[in-house]
This record gives sequence, C-alpha cells and structure tokens, in this order.
Amino acid sequence: MPIEIRLLIVGLIFVVIAAIMLSIKKFFVSKRAKAIFDFIYSWVDTIWSALLIAAFIMYFFVQAFKIPTGSMRNTFLEGDHLFVSKFIYGMQIPFSGGRRFFQLREVQRGDIIIFRSPQNALSISDRERNVRKDYIKRAVAIGGDTVEIRDKQLFVNGMQVYEPYVIFKDSQTMQNFNLFASQAEYQEAWESGKFTSLPYSFFRDNFGPVTVPEGMYFVLGDNRDFSFDSRFWGPLDDRNLIGRALVIYWPLNRIARNLRS
Repeated sequence: MPIEIRLLIVGLIFVVIAAIMLSIKKFFVSKRAKAIFDFIYSWVDTIWSALLIAAFIMYFFVQAFKIPTGSMRNTFLEGDHLFVSKFIYGMQIPFSGGRRFFQLREVQRGDIIIFRSPQNALSISDRERNVRKDYIKRAVAIGGDTVEIRDKQLFVNGMQVYEPYVIFKDSQTMQNFNLFASQAEYQEAWESGKFTSLPYSFFRDNFGPVTVPEGMYFVLGDNRDFSFDSRFWGPLDDRNLIGRALVIYWPLNRIARNLRS
C-alpha cells in the first residue's frame, strides 16, 4: 500500500478519535481534567491535520523515493534519496486507474521517471502476493517511436541516440537470436511480455526493432548491462506513471538540482 494512502488512513483514524473526544468533552468537569483533556485533544487535532496535509501533498505533488538497485548507475546510486515531482505530468485522480488532470507537460525522451511496476516485470510469487513495486528508469522513447538496439547502441526512429549517462559494465556483446517468424510476431511477443520467459541474452545487446504503442513508453536503465527494463518486460503504460525525478536530497554530497541529462 502506498505511503500516502497509509497516511490518509491513519489521519482519518485520528479524525474519528478527535470527534469522539469532542463528544465526551462535557463529561470532564474539573479544571484539572479539562486541562489534561485539552492538552491531549490539541495533539490529536495537530496529528490528524498534519497527516492529511502530508497525504495530500504526497499524493498530488511531491513524494520521497529511495533508489533500490543499481540499474541507474551512475546517475543514481543504491540508497540515494530523491524527491519525485508528481504534478508535472498531471495530478492523478484517486481510484481512476491512473487518469490525471492539470498536466503541465508530457513525458519527453530522456526524462527519468518513477512508475509502478507492470505485472510483466514482477515475479510469479510477487504477483500472487499482490506485491507493489516502484521502479525508476529513463524514458528513451514515447508512443509511435521505433526502437532498436544494435551492439549495445540505442537507435530511435533510425537515429543513434547520444547517451553520455549510460555505462556498460560487461565488455561482452551478446548476439541477437531471432526466434520469431515475422516482425509482427516479434512485436506482439514483446508487447505481451513474453520476452521475460526467454534468456535475457537474446535481447540485452541486440533488440528490435519494435514500435512503442501510443500511450506507452520505452524505458531503460542507465546501467544498461544490468537493468531489467522494457527490453524484457515490454512497454510501460502511461497509467503506471508516478512522476519525474526532481532532486537528490540525500546523501548531502550527491545533491543535484536538475537530474535530466
């Protein structure tokens, strides 16, 4: 369960507690009892207000995020803490399946985005336990773009992409193994996440071409040889989008104002 929803639930519990306290306030008649009651009620009132405000801010505007893995090295290191701008791509409408409003701008190629993990990217046990994971990757292509990787080099719409932020930790280049009878079959298998059941070496360094469906994105980790991303589990649906990486706030020696390369 997202932390903002947890804050909302706890905040509502304190609202109920505050309402109950107000209903029994008349039973405290002595000055000492009233003083103790007012002191406790002031704290309950402060807590529910703070929790609901925090939940509102985290749901619609800014959320903290901790880097869980090394897939974005060296842009991010494991354990880096950053703030995520949730409103730049639009504020999410609660319980709407990811629909948003007041969108300032759309996702652009090169944006570092945080998103809810697609089902194809989760293990079978995680799916059975209804586990939710948030990932961070770089959006390298948007709906309608054609993506291809040739000997580790990224091409979008036939043009090689300059990627100074990418690192390659494995000097070996894995060859392409085309198991599909046609390009249409390849595209369908990729979109449906079937590549996750095949050896990752088939797609890591030589991939595609595929066309990103409208309303979706192609995302890659900057640590390109050690990233589980759209090459394997398919396109990212816009409905899974959470926000854009805004600024590192911890550790202090890695604070950055603008994380877009």
